[in-house]
Amino acid sequence: MKKKVGVVGYGGMGQWHVCSIAGTTYLNAIDFNESDVCEVIAIYDIDPAKNEKARKDGYKAYDTLEEFLSDKDIEIVVIATPNDVHESIAIAAMEAGKHVICEKPVTMSCEALENMIAASEKHRRRFSVHQNRRYDDYFVGMKKISEDGTIGDIISIESRVHGDHGIPGDWRKTVEKGGGMLYDWGVHMIDQQLWMLGYDVESVYARFDYLTGAPVDDGCFIDIKLRSGKNLHVEICTYNFIQLPLMYMRGTTGTAMVGSWQDPIHITRCTAFADDDNIRPAKTANGLSKTMAPRTDRSMESYVELLPQVDVHNYYRNFCDAIDGKCEQLVTHDQMRVVMKVIMAAFESAKTNTVVKF
Repeated sequence: MKKKVGVVGYGGMGQWHVCSIAGTTYLNAIDFNESDVCEVIAIYDIDPAKNEKARKDGYKAYDTLEEFLSDKDIEIVVIATPNDVHESIAIAAMEAGKHVICEKPVTMSCEALENMIAASEKHRRRFSVHQNRRYDDYFVGMKKISEDGTIGDIISIESRVHGDHGIPGDWRKTVEKGGGMLYDWGVHMIDQQLWMLGYDVESVYARFDYLTGAPVDDGCFIDIKLRSGKNLHVEICTYNFIQLPLMYMRGTTGTAMVGSWQDPIHITRCTAFADDDNIRPAKTANGLSKTMAPRTDRSMESYVELLPQVDVHNYYRNFCDAIDGKCEQLVTHDQMRVVMKVIMAAFESAKTNTVVKF
């Protein structure tokens, strides 16, 4: 039997959850298949107009959070509100006996996250954050390349999202509600990279852009060093008119790259590192460079891998199975803790212009 879901917040992300679960079209851009593990039955939003829209869309809509949480049919509460109220709503929902999926960022401080985890443990309710970008096709493909050793041991990863429209939406431009690109997109890229290469963070260095006049960061650049020696780079910009690669991964025997959302994965593997006798220097405007000369075909191979098929419902399947005790929860509390600590360290680093040690 499908688990019953109630969604708090019927804005952009709230409607994304509803459409993805119901198997309807979102913003005339994405067509979803219906979920096989859960169904949305109720909505709550502080805006009466959005509650009325929810009713017209065929869902129960409540005028207060208290009424919403007293609906005994709701088993899972999805929180898709501005970031500053995630903590209070999540704790109230778990006190009411509901399992909770919170939109990212899970909250705005390590202390708030600990309060949410404590409520989860006290009331024995499942609680997690919606890190859906772990299921992006390009990331799934790159993670497999990392795990398979296709390009050797991974040395470094660069992940970036570039746009040129500035900060989208309304509340995402405000400090109080947790706006800015670190909270909006940076949290996804940090989670992806740590999930791929480990959570043994040694240090964080960050700087922010404030180019569009908003009081929150409209660009963030974060360097994360792991104790294993691996280096991670996260870059979110809203003021780039030529985009750099979406993901770029260096290994000891090759390189893998995804240019943009719809691009396949480009892989180049070194098959013979020592090729000195066959190096033909690169010609530059005012000289030659043997160091930066291109490799010969016999010392390398390049090919393309198509992006793998992914399923948007896998996150919910895991969460529902975890509720039933069939598996471990995919996005764990400890993982959430490390990601939140990296975010806090990035804010501190950008403010002080220093490397923040873990």
